[in-house]
Amino acid sequence: MLPDADDLPETLLDLAVPHEDINELIALRRPLTHDSGAMRLLGECVEGLVRDMGEIGGAAPWPGERIAEQLGGQADKGADGRASGEPGALERYFAVYVFLAALPYVRAHHHALGVQPEVSRRTLADLGRHMAVYRRRHGRGGLQAPWWISLHFHGELFQLGRLQFQRARVGERTAELLAGAGLATDADAMCLSVHIPDFHGPLSPAACDRSLALALDFFARHFPGERYTAGVCHSWLLDPQLKRYLGADSNIVRFQERFRIAGEAGEPADTEPVQFVFGNPDLPVADLPRRTTVERAVGDHLRAGGHWYIGHGWFPLPTM
Repeated sequence: MLPDADDLPETLLDLAVPHEDINELIALRRPLTHDSGAMRLLGECVEGLVRDMGEIGGAAPWPGERIAEQLGGQADKGADGRASGEPGALERYFAVYVFLAALPYVRAHHHALGVQPEVSRRTLADLGRHMAVYRRRHGRGGLQAPWWISLHFHGELFQLGRLQFQRARVGERTAELLAGAGLATDADAMCLSVHIPDFHGPLSPAACDRSLALALDFFARHFPGERYTAGVCHSWLLDPQLKRYLGADSNIVRFQERFRIAGEAGEPADTEPVQFVFGNPDLPVADLPRRTTVERAVGDHLRAGGHWYIGHGWFPLPTM
C-alpha cells in the first residue's frame, strides 16, 4: 500500500515534499506500519478517497476527528516531558501517508484520461506546497488542509500554469449571480472554480491568460462530455476594497477585473488575507509587517478598524 522505505525518498521528491520533511517521513513509516489500528484507518481513508474517482464530491469527507482519536495518544511532549497538547509527528504526517498510498490510483485515473504526465505531476505536487505552508505557520512538519489536497487526489482539480481549476457545481449562490446577469443556469450546472496557489510567482495578466487558455483546451480535451457555464472564484483577492490601496496596474486589481463581482459583502473574513499574506491567521494585527504594498494594504486596513471580505466573482466561458 505504501511505497517501500527505499523508494519513499524519490516518491516524496516527485510530490515536491520539502527536503526537511523527508527523513522524518521515512523514519515514521516503520512505526506507522507496525500500528494495526493506524493502518486500518489508513486503508479506510484511502478507500474513501479513491472511491468514485473523478466524480465531483465523490470522495468521503476527510476524517480529521477519527485520525486525532486514533493517534492523539502520541502527542508531542514539552521540555519537561509532559504532553504539550500539540499533535504528535505521526498524526501531523498521517495525511501524507494517505496520499502516498492513493498515488497509484490517481495516476492511473489521469493516465486513463490521457492527462499529460507534466500536468499530473504539477497537480499532485501541491501536496509538497501545502507542507511548506504548514511549516511556515507552525515551525514543524505536517500538512495544511488535507481535505483540500483530497480534491487533487480524487481527480477534481488540476494545476494548469499559474492557476488551479476545479471541476465543480455552480451552487445556489453563484446560480443566482449568473441568473441576475441573464445567464440561465441552475445549481447543478457545472463550472470551473479558479484557485490561486501561493509560492507560484506573480499573478501577472500574461500568466493568467496562459492558464485560462490551457484550461479551455485541457477540459475540452479530457472531459469532452462536460459543459462548464462559467469560471468562478471565491477569494479575498476579489474584495473590491483592495482597489483603495493598490494601483490600477497591480496584478491583483487586474485579476479582479476579469470577474463580475457580487455586490454583497457577507461576513468579515479578516483572517483570510492575514493567513495568505503573512502565513499565520493568528498573528496580532498591530504587529503585521509593512514591507510590501499588499502587506501595508492588509494590515493598515485592519488597524484602521476595517474588515476584509471574501469576494464572489464569475466570468462567462466560451462554449466548450
